Amino acid sequence: MEVISSIRPLLAVMVSLIAACLIVLTGERARNLRELWTILASVSKFIIVASMIPFIIQGKTLEYTIISLAPGLLLQLRVDAFGLLFGVLASTLWIATSLYSIGYMRGLNEHAQTRYFFCFAIALSATMGIAFAGNLLTLFVFYEVLTIATYPLVAHKETPEAIKAGRKYLAYTLTAGVVILLASAITYRLTGTLDFKPGGFLAGHASADMLRFLFVALIIGFGVKAAIMPIHEWLPTAMIAPTPVSALLHAVAVVKAGVFGVLRVILYVFGPGLLHDSGLWLILAYFVSFTIIGAAMLALAQDNLKRRLAFSTINNLAIIILGAALLSPSAIKGGMLHMANHGFMKITLFFVAGAIYVKTHKENVSELDGLGRQMPLTMGSFAIGAMGVTGIPPLCGFISKWYLCLGSLEAHEIVFLFVFLTSAFLDAAFFFPIVYRAFFKNPKEDVNPHFNEASMFMVIPLMTTAVASLVLGIFPNALVHFYEIVTLAVQNILGG
Repeated sequence: MEVISSIRPLLAVMVSLIAACLIVLTGERARNLRELWTILASVSKFIIVASMIPFIIQGKTLEYTIISLAPGLLLQLRVDAFGLLFGVLASTLWIATSLYSIGYMRGLNEHAQTRYFFCFAIALSATMGIAFAGNLLTLFVFYEVLTIATYPLVAHKETPEAIKAGRKYLAYTLTAGVVILLASAITYRLTGTLDFKPGGFLAGHASADMLRFLFVALIIGFGVKAAIMPIHEWLPTAMIAPTPVSALLHAVAVVKAGVFGVLRVILYVFGPGLLHDSGLWLILAYFVSFTIIGAAMLALAQDNLKRRLAFSTINNLAIIILGAALLSPSAIKGGMLHMANHGFMKITLFFVAGAIYVKTHKENVSELDGLGRQMPLTMGSFAIGAMGVTGIPPLCGFISKWYLCLGSLEAHEIVFLFVFLTSAFLDAAFFFPIVYRAFFKNPKEDVNPHFNEASMFMVIPLMTTAVASLVLGIFPNALVHFYEIVTLAVQNILGG
């Protein structure tokens, strides 16, 4: 695989850092200019990331070394197919989230908007650093920056509940960071490198007991942000944050960074061969299967819409990890595709929840009767997102879940096929009643019988991501070559 030295990965990280400085300098004095920096940075980041797609599709790798700390220990950005998948997802959805944030923050006349947009920009820089990290050390550094940058967003409302949620978020994620650092140090001591390698680099470097310890430590470290049960509780609690932050947590940055880290460990540190021979894959598969079913059952019990969506996210993150843990080509492909597809579908659902709150101040599922008559575009987009997450064709969720089910058959593990199918039925059980209430039940109180949507700054992004979920279901390689990038990543991992 040809390696090309390029400054593009660094530019992708830096563009939103520059925007963050401009946002602070502009402040409240010129709100339109402040938000213009956000939009320009998001579009520029996407253009930079998209410019790397042709190189990766041609089988090349882009690399930029920030600093050399020791032999075999670099702070280095390296863009491979899997990293590009995450980078394209984050940069694409940041454009939609930036527009949506303007409508949401202004619609509620929120306080500390400069701080909000500043932290948002820092978080996206960290996310891009995670996507393009060339090794465990670089991933750890940007992972911790993301934790710090998102704390003010979680605690944005500054109420006692928000401060408590922020502290819980820090307690979970910073502790996880210590575990990652410890495991990374031991790995470097054993191997002399932390560089990600398709198919893994740990085989033959440690005893069976040490391999088990490192695997458990790294999975727990990254699994906190991936919200694997029982280390998930910070995520539902963090729903106290503004809805654009929830969208950031669930679709663009934080939890996807956790899943990305878990998949890096499975596929690029340990590798399918070592995990299969050691039997560690089976332990992880059963563990996340419990999360899949448990989170879906808890979602059924939630009346608060954002908490229901939060448990749905936990369910789908575990589905992605289970796909990678099964180690078969189709399952890995399904897991990677679902990481991207879920981003579009879940951000749509959270955008809808925010639009409902801004327009009606309703937060509970039981309050949504008849709302589809007042907000047909918003609730129609919710229906599309819900069907996609459930896995109904022709939405993009069907394609990724199809590959996941096919992968369980390739691995000769029928029990996990049952887990995937059960999860899909439970998705329908907690999403479809919301759609039914909105469109087919009479409202419990008088509602505006006319078209009465939220701001177009909010409606246009949520409709755009809903339409993208449909387009990617019909043409999975459209827009940003997700299917081709994932196929290339799987081929590299499994050696062709």
